[in-house]
Amino acid sequence: MIQKSYQDFFFNIDPAYYFLCDTCAAWGIGIETLAAAGILTTLVLLLAFFVLSCKVQDSNKRNMVPVQFIFLLSNLGIFSLTFAFIIQLNKTTGPTRFFLFGVLFALCFSCLLTHAFNLIKLVRGKIPISWPAMLVYIVGFTCIQVIIAVKYVAITMGRDAIDFTRMERAQRNKDLVMLLMYVLLLMALTFVSSMFTSCGPYRGWKRHGAHICTTILFSIAIWTAWISVLMRGIPTQSNQSRWDDPLFSIVLVANGWVFLMMYMVPEMCFLTVPRQCAIKRNVQACSFPTISPAVGQDNREGGKSHLCS
Repeated sequence: MIQKSYQDFFFNIDPAYYFLCDTCAAWGIGIETLAAAGILTTLVLLLAFFVLSCKVQDSNKRNMVPVQFIFLLSNLGIFSLTFAFIIQLNKTTGPTRFFLFGVLFALCFSCLLTHAFNLIKLVRGKIPISWPAMLVYIVGFTCIQVIIAVKYVAITMGRDAIDFTRMERAQRNKDLVMLLMYVLLLMALTFVSSMFTSCGPYRGWKRHGAHICTTILFSIAIWTAWISVLMRGIPTQSNQSRWDDPLFSIVLVANGWVFLMMYMVPEMCFLTVPRQCAIKRNVQACSFPTISPAVGQDNREGGKSHLCS
């Protein structure tokens, strides 16, 4: 009875949503579970980050709060975009995939790149970048990818009147990779910048650069793997088209969890920790003044001479 009702439900839904509940193609259920867990975890981290940001005493860390808040929001969008790849390609999900895939990753890597730029100054003891300037950097870096994606979608759907569902698979994948060339450039710049965060006398900021460097290394490994698989294909060419949507979904979920575990969680652990130099200044300010022996000897001699006179 239960099996029959499930079959009736399965055959009555739109075919575009089969992978959301198809037990035969279990990749959809597995990936949507990981994506939903990522969304829930990101929401919890957003709430915790909001609470912790109110307790930040270091002004330099407080300047990074808006940047990391935007990073969490963009990571939430990455997990949510996974469902656009689990749902089958159609006239609605096609433009969404081509536009948001690059824009959301560009926004995440722009936040990491801006953070690396700020750390390069802090680790050398220079004046850090103000938070309005960092927001300008993030918007500027991301707008380039937005312009690229908008022009492609507008030209493809407007002037050429090409439906993404009717486009050849090889051409569609090639176009998507070409759209992501700027994102790859952001990844390379972020990796190089994160290496420079280890060059400076102030060691307290170097751990933040290590978080960025580790995150970028894992991201580069993920992107190298999925682009290689997408371009070269799998041995069974007849089933190649069935692997495209799972591949993109795995990339989104995997990179989203890398952003959370390798960067955001460690950053939140050190968010309210004061700087070591600030602790030393507070200890020195609270210490009681001491009188050196030389000063005491001078006072005693001065007292004797005063009495003798």
